Amino acid sequence: MFKKILIANRGEIACRVIKTARKMGIATVAVYSDADRDAVHVEMADEAVHIGPAPAAESYLVAEKIIQACRDSGAEAVHPGYGFLSERASFCEALEAEGIVFIGPKPKAIRAMGDKIESKKFANAAKVSTVPGWLGIIEDPEHAEKIAGEIGYPVMIKASAGGGGKGMRIAWNASEVRDGFERARSEAKSSFGDDRLFIEKFVVDPRHIEIQVLGDAHANCIYLGERECSIQRRNQKVVEEAPSSFLDEATRRAMGEQSVALAKAVDYQSAGTVEFIIDSEKNFYFLEMNTRLQVEHPVTELITGVDLVEQMIRVAAGETLSIAQADVGLNGWAVESRLYAEDPYRNFLPSVGRLTRYRPPEEGRSGDIVIRNDTGVTEGSEISIFYDPMIAKLCTWAPTRAQAIDAMSDALDSFVVDGIQHNMPFLAALMRHPRWRSGDISTSFIAEEYPDGFEPIVPADADKAVLTAVATAVELVRRDRLDRLSGRLAPHSGAMKTDWVVRLGDDYLPVAIEGKPSLSPFNAGLKLNGGEAVRVQSNWRSGEAVWHGEIGGRKISAQIRTRLNGISIAWQGMSVEARVMLQKIAALEQLMPKKLPPDTSKLLLCPMPGLVVSISVVEGQEVKAGETLAVVEAMKMENVLRADRDLVVESVNARPGDSLAVDAVIMEFA
Repeated sequence: MFKKILIANRGEIACRVIKTARKMGIATVAVYSDADRDAVHVEMADEAVHIGPAPAAESYLVAEKIIQACRDSGAEAVHPGYGFLSERASFCEALEAEGIVFIGPKPKAIRAMGDKIESKKFANAAKVSTVPGWLGIIEDPEHAEKIAGEIGYPVMIKASAGGGGKGMRIAWNASEVRDGFERARSEAKSSFGDDRLFIEKFVVDPRHIEIQVLGDAHANCIYLGERECSIQRRNQKVVEEAPSSFLDEATRRAMGEQSVALAKAVDYQSAGTVEFIIDSEKNFYFLEMNTRLQVEHPVTELITGVDLVEQMIRVAAGETLSIAQADVGLNGWAVESRLYAEDPYRNFLPSVGRLTRYRPPEEGRSGDIVIRNDTGVTEGSEISIFYDPMIAKLCTWAPTRAQAIDAMSDALDSFVVDGIQHNMPFLAALMRHPRWRSGDISTSFIAEEYPDGFEPIVPADADKAVLTAVATAVELVRRDRLDRLSGRLAPHSGAMKTDWVVRLGDDYLPVAIEGKPSLSPFNAGLKLNGGEAVRVQSNWRSGEAVWHGEIGGRKISAQIRTRLNGISIAWQGMSVEARVMLQKIAALEQLMPKKLPPDTSKLLLCPMPGLVVSISVVEGQEVKAGETLAVVEAMKMENVLRADRDLVVESVNARPGDSLAVDAVIMEFA
């Protein structure tokens, strides 16, 4: 077994590999760029080697720098994680030439399966069912348009070396093919250093299901069930689960056996994933094979009990698989939510900055529930524009799917992140969505359910009752604490008044306290909005970030943030500003005029921190609705900014290459 390995990656996956290596008694070496000097993975590893500037193309993607770090540290093997150099056969060969073991498949398998075009040719030759498409290189937009017309719309334009949703566009007509070709090629070049594209038929409303395979150097290969990854946005997975609620045992076995046959055909020696799309009739089609560890591997580990990173290391060290196919069992259900640094209320645009608060839910087992959080950040970490926006992968396991989803919902309510915008409200909303909970999903789920993007959730009456109860309990505990700190009695503060009003947004809701409440811990009967009294109980103390308690016997977790003259409550994807007042104050407040937001209709504002790739207009130009104004890149994704109406450009305030902050004025209109 290896004594020391180097992890050629960063963030949560580097931390994940370090944890298993530590468990196996193997020393670890981290590599880091300028931007990651103080990163968690650097602190966790036994050693760390600096490899260059922040851009990945000058650090994490430079194979020679990784190899030199191995020489300097004496690392015997390299685990590549995913992304970066994980599927580059030339990197694997360069390591072998230095006598360093690559913890992953052999170059033959990487070349055969890692390239999407070649993998489809190989699969066709092996009589594996594949999606119809053009497997040759697409030369230019005109060629792309011709091929798409022959295949029939809609089509998917994909980067040959792509992954993670980068370099992918769906086109429904010729115009979208031309634009999608340029955007996909630019993203592919930026993300992978390879701008080759191919086109295939886009199967409408499919489910995305992948099979985890594991092979060794002794001709053994098994599959470890499936993962459903159908909840996607812009071809980027958002929520995954294992197993799939859609598959029956016969389909699962057929997909698994086909995956193993494909892996054996290339002498696959490591953990890998065979991806399929499957239609409503359970017809499945091979998409690609990812010759690396997948981002969503934790859900497979949770239902099988197999540590995939450990198996990768053991296989790379020449050991025989200790698991046979008959040993693989699928126990319970696991759900993974990807927490991203992106603003769900601004079309999921990237968000950067420092994590001023980072308080994930406690990991481990509690009763029938297991919580796992794979992350590479901590409080104070910086989220930069240079890398993927993932903050963490929150996973829950339970005996049933419904229990796992409920556990995820509660865990998201308990996960506190401040300092940046993030997609937690969206994830929390998904967990309570009836269509997701029923399992009636496809890769078009998000596009269908949120066609105009994700908007703030307006609380229903039942939700308002919960939020009102939480706000009241928080305010009474806060006032009681102030009374005790100041040495005064309750009558001066009004804390023991029985009639209150809670403002939630624009709503003013009456609350009456029944009897004499206990404030430490909180235990009171509250009449909410004129309804029947409910018992509210909590051990929450002033200053805590999460309120845990029971309302009418229902367990509730809600995040509390202090605001001027009130609090903000985040719960189940909702976020409301709340203020608890005496009735006289509420009556006076309702007479106050409302402040109107500033008019920005004549400005093009930068929607997120990023780099200006191009400006498509000049001053004085007349622009039609839908025309491109500018392209801004952040976190390896290009964002096209288009005119929302006919207009005339009055001034252009930014140039290509400029680095802009959020809401910076790019141009002004007449």
